[in-house]
Amino acid sequence: VQLQASGGGSVQTGGSSRLSCAVSGTFVKINTLGWYPQAPGNDRELVARISRSFGTSYADSVKDRFTISRDWDKNTVDLQMNNLRPDDTAAYYCYAGQVTTVRSTDDYWGQGTLVTVSS
Repeated sequence: VQLQASGGGSVQTGGSSRLSCAVSGTFVKINTLGWYPQAPGNDRELVARISRSFGTSYADSVKDRFTISRDWDKNTVDLQMNNLRPDDTAAYYCYAGQVTTVRSTDDYWGQGTLVTVSS
């Protein structure tokens, strides 16, 4: 199972950016897809996820600014980020949780894609 993230880059405060992540490989189903930013010196923290089990959830800091969407057939997840702030600057990691294959159920991470917001 592989996750390929794209998007991000440098934007100014108040600008927008869109991240995309595609999950490929051999699996039966994916329960959760989400995004976890990690700023230097900090842990990865969930900002948005969309789950078969629990629906959609957001961190309080991004509510009304970020929107997560998922294509259940194509196994992709997007994160539309609006009204970006300098404290949104981070490497954003795509996450696939409870991915069921014929052998097991595991979690997977994509490579980080950097979002830099300048003031």
